[in-house]
Amino acid sequence: MRGPARWWRGKSTPAKVETYTRSTFHFFAVLEIAAIGLTGFGQVELWLAGWLLLMVGVHGAVCAVAASRALDWTRGRREQPVRLLWTLGAITAAVACAALAIAEYGPGGESVDSAAGGVFGVVLIFGAGTLALGVHNRRRVYALVGGFGAGAGAVSLALGAPGAAALVVTLAVLFGSALFAFTSVFSVWLLDAFYELDEARETRARLAVAEERLRFGRDLHDVMGRNLAVIALKSELAVQLARRGRAEAVDQMIEVQRIAQESQREVRDVVRGYREADLGVELAGAHGVLTAAGIRCEVTGGEVTGLSAEVQSALAWAVREATTNVLRHGDAGWCAVGVREREGWVVLTVENDGASVPSGAGGKDGVSVPSGAGGSGLAGLRERLAAVEGTLEAGPADGGLFRVVAEVPLATAGAREVMA
Repeated sequence: MRGPARWWRGKSTPAKVETYTRSTFHFFAVLEIAAIGLTGFGQVELWLAGWLLLMVGVHGAVCAVAASRALDWTRGRREQPVRLLWTLGAITAAVACAALAIAEYGPGGESVDSAAGGVFGVVLIFGAGTLALGVHNRRRVYALVGGFGAGAGAVSLALGAPGAAALVVTLAVLFGSALFAFTSVFSVWLLDAFYELDEARETRARLAVAEERLRFGRDLHDVMGRNLAVIALKSELAVQLARRGRAEAVDQMIEVQRIAQESQREVRDVVRGYREADLGVELAGAHGVLTAAGIRCEVTGGEVTGLSAEVQSALAWAVREATTNVLRHGDAGWCAVGVREREGWVVLTVENDGASVPSGAGGKDGVSVPSGAGGSGLAGLRERLAAVEGTLEAGPADGGLFRVVAEVPLATAGAREVMA
């Protein structure tokens, strides 16, 4: 069970929905064969039951292949299987006509009529529903369902069935094929919606990264643009003065050196501000990002006060990294983020129900935990927390959860605040 379970957890949500959809339509083909093809062996003669099973088996197999190819087409992985759909339609019509002919002109008896009639109705309903997977136009789906219902009634009349019986057959096939076709169309719509939501979430993440890069680029431009222009002008002036043998060239180069050192300091300040994070801002940001991604998020905290900027930054980075891993690596539907004081420690807990564990830095008890973007994963967080005498634990928890726990002693946090 560990292999299939790991294979299933490793899939994204859209991939899981696609696998479920494919399995459902393949199960329909098996259900058609089992419910209709096999039941004839207890009702009619052996040779006739064998022929009915063969017809239903061929139809069910073609339905399964057509459903798989049609789903590939809806995902843009292959061209529309037009020939296969026409083949399925022809086989459906042939099997239905053969079953109705057996009921009208074959061996007498209610059991024969019941078995052949079941084959007639089921292959039309399953055939119409499978064909609807390969048709996206709504009018064509309506025409497909109406054509199958009208065709069933017309063939029944042509083979000598009474008018009332033909009407009942028409309504039954019309209702059944409409229900199955609706199921097919809705399944395709639901699958497309999951993939579009997943693509939108990825696009939102890429835009957030691009926006942060632009912000960082603007900050660097604001800091360095003016200073570099001044350095260029003063360097050019120093060159001109040096060529003329003027002593002022030394003063200009000293000024260039001072501006360059000032630029280095300002760049370090920009980078330091970029790397430092505010705990309250990160908690609010985690709630917003996870909610936007369709993950129900619960954020608690704020009762711990007196934390130094260094401690807040370390805990804020833990929130950021854990949130990123929930979005990228897990398949969570729920996430809880909390900060509280417990027995002289500041404790940050991030847990979610998408307990997939990607490869990365080592975690507690040998559990593998993911590494984050930008080279600052959970291993980097341990280093940040170690600088404030804190610890980090990450790994699966009870109830199928994945939990990240960061702890910092309050004595350290308060001492650093006083020293600051």
